[in-house]
Amino acid sequence: MAPRLTRRRALSLAGGLATASFAGCLGLGDSPDPDGEAVESLPTPVQGDPESAVTVAVYEDFSCPHCRDFHLNVYPDVVSEFVDTERVRYEHHDFPIPVDERWSWAVAGAARAVQDEVGDDAFFEYAALAFEQQGSYSMDVLADLAGEVDADGEAVRSAAENDTYAPVLEADRSEGQDRGVQGTPTVFVNDEQVDLDSGESQFDAIRSAIESAES
Repeated sequence: MAPRLTRRRALSLAGGLATASFAGCLGLGDSPDPDGEAVESLPTPVQGDPESAVTVAVYEDFSCPHCRDFHLNVYPDVVSEFVDTERVRYEHHDFPIPVDERWSWAVAGAARAVQDEVGDDAFFEYAALAFEQQGSYSMDVLADLAGEVDADGEAVRSAAENDTYAPVLEADRSEGQDRGVQGTPTVFVNDEQVDLDSGESQFDAIRSAIESAES
């Protein structure tokens, strides 16, 4: 089970391993300034039953390796058991720590551009494809992935390059900080944070929290 990545852990890793891969974790997390016209607001990406009494809210950074593990290994099981069966409302929230000063913001912005153009389903498809490419991000990759979900690759590239959705991402992160989010991934079931480091598998911890909320 992968641990969550917090600013403290990122700083510790950066101190022990003087590599560029941890450079983004050393900053204070200032959001980039959009170059040109910015999008100020966008609805939260949602899957499942939007009217469900149980909401699963997940905060992620697209450059966090533990988020990649979560999204590729835990998220599919949550979708299969709880989203596809419409037992929950599943929300994605951006929380760029940033692990990578450039790509934490750029990939999240690209995904939001996809959402803005072709909707939530395409957003979640794009997010999964993006996590698969973690470590190989480039503007060409972000544009090419957009084509796989029927979005305009050049528009997505432009949004990523110009930080068009930075205000949306910053609003998400600020909300997460208000809820006590300190690292990624962080999961809430309704208003209760799930302990992903409890010793049981992350999926089992989420399932237990959902079943408790349903009872």
